[in-house]
Amino acid sequence: MTDDASVLIEGPWTHRFVGANGSRFHVVEAGTGPLVLFLHGFPEFWWAWHRILPMVADAGFRAVAMDLRGYGASDKPPRGYDGYTLAADVAGTIRALGERSAVVVGAGAGGMIGWTTASFHPQMVSRLIVMGAAHPLRLRAALFSDPRGQVAAATHTLKYQLPRYEHVLARDNGAEVGNLLRRWGGREWVNGPDFADYEARCREAITIPQAAFCAMEGYRWAFRAGLRLHGYRFVKLMQKPLVTPTLQLHGTQDQAILPRTAQGSSRYVKSSYEWLPLRGVGHFPHQEVPELVTSEILRWAK
Repeated sequence: MTDDASVLIEGPWTHRFVGANGSRFHVVEAGTGPLVLFLHGFPEFWWAWHRILPMVADAGFRAVAMDLRGYGASDKPPRGYDGYTLAADVAGTIRALGERSAVVVGAGAGGMIGWTTASFHPQMVSRLIVMGAAHPLRLRAALFSDPRGQVAAATHTLKYQLPRYEHVLARDNGAEVGNLLRRWGGREWVNGPDFADYEARCREAITIPQAAFCAMEGYRWAFRAGLRLHGYRFVKLMQKPLVTPTLQLHGTQDQAILPRTAQGSSRYVKSSYEWLPLRGVGHFPHQEVPELVTSEILRWAK
């Protein structure tokens, strides 16, 4: 059986655990300087950033990638996968690392958490960089208004509402994770030399006990919240424009969050904002074009 130790991969970084927001989080750290905190997406874990961490550290930053709640070697409690708690996890981790604020970089679901953290804890996020992630309210609007586009692209999340669907995600050594990476990734990356190793590591990580269940719970909360009072409150709070300088990178071939969905996110930012389309790139820019992504992170962070 796969266990947490499978994600403690050696490299030019240090593994450690920090307590934040009532849970224990696994973080991977390299370099010294201003903090840049990396948030992975679904169906990934901290390894999403293994190419970028050393480059950011070498540029004079303290680069830290965390396993989000429920993923990798972090705690996997049965609850806490709502937007409020996930944002508080990030803010708490910044404090636990001894910092007052951080440049936050998020991809996919981690980008959504980045948007939320900057909205709910603006003093903790000095700059925000998101990729493969629309602002949560922009995504919500697209799910109501774009049936042939974003709704069709998001049909997988309807399956995730089914009880025990996590068993589908984890069976056959996480084969479904490989299917998602292939479907959402840019063609050049999927057909290239680095894909097989990345797929194998993500498949292994989703088979850690409870990891697949926890991954589903975030999607289940997002779906259920639309029907409940705390979801209405979440929407009202997210309507307050962001005061954090924000860079939004998005692959033109992203099949999970369509470019036209993501592009409307600027209306929720009143600080400086930049939209940067990445030609021929899919849902995983941090894997597909890591050098380009790193240069943009450093430009925005400085």
